[in-house]
Amino acid sequence: MKKFINRPENLIEEMLEGFVKAHPDKVRRLETERVLVRKDAPVKGKVGIVTGGGSGHKPAFIGYLGKGLVDAVAVGDIFAAPPVARVYEAIKAVHSGQGVLLCLGNYSGDVMNFGMARELAEAEGIPVEHIIVNDDVASSPKGREENRRGVAGEVVLWKVVGALAEEGADLPKLKEVGERVVRNTRSMGVAHTPCILPTTGKPSFTIGEDEMEIGVGHHGEPGIQRTRMMSADEVTTLMMEAILEDLPFRSGDEVLVLVNGLGSTSLLELYIAFRRIAEILAERNISIHRTYIGEFFTSLEMGGFSITLTRLDDELKRLIDAPCDGVHFVQH
Repeated sequence: MKKFINRPENLIEEMLEGFVKAHPDKVRRLETERVLVRKDAPVKGKVGIVTGGGSGHKPAFIGYLGKGLVDAVAVGDIFAAPPVARVYEAIKAVHSGQGVLLCLGNYSGDVMNFGMARELAEAEGIPVEHIIVNDDVASSPKGREENRRGVAGEVVLWKVVGALAEEGADLPKLKEVGERVVRNTRSMGVAHTPCILPTTGKPSFTIGEDEMEIGVGHHGEPGIQRTRMMSADEVTTLMMEAILEDLPFRSGDEVLVLVNGLGSTSLLELYIAFRRIAEILAERNISIHRTYIGEFFTSLEMGGFSITLTRLDDELKRLIDAPCDGVHFVQH
């Protein structure tokens, strides 16, 4: 393992210390927990947006703290759910009287801990709703969407509900629109090299030099097919066919496209993949409203990328286009 760290047991604390020192104008840390909050939270008259999950996915989750995005992040260890107390303190830190929306991926530890934290907050009279993201089409077949993992679709959810909360929408409205985002979002990933877990020094999975895993999860979970390395056009076409048929996306739809590097895949490669994505969408008379290309939700230094499509309506387009000022996601 080659990583620029000090002692593995200190890496989360040292990362958080560096992050807060680097962005003192946008974030602060709670004294008692590994919770980062937007500098001006709680914001009066606004529903609080809380997310969180395991570290190792930078810039997710902490990079999305800021105006027009999320208000607090409960930080877990590498690829591990944050404890109940951490999520509970995040909820309390951003509640300004309008309630709190929890946004989380569909992983058992996150679902359990966020759920228990919600119960604690509600017992104190804080209104709380939650949205569970399950956009990964490779992780469970159509008809069993409730078993699917959440991956980069969370980025789209944070952008939409963050913008809506800034407008002053109430908690039921945020829940309704956020769930619409999830229903209309589909993703799939591919990887050809694993990441090395800094706490163990071991790879997240093993794979042959000339192989790739189609449908791999953001923690190295198995996909739907292990095969020889394909060209960019071949693998992008395969992934797009699975994504498009799952919703399904249809002629005349307008979509957001998110091409997400998993940690060590160059922008050069991501743009080559997007070139083929754009061709396929044009062939199907599906128009692209907005495109995001880069590293949005990584898996340490995993080699690979994911594709996310969200079908948009007029309201979702307005919210996607709204300005935001996050630590690692700024849009004017």
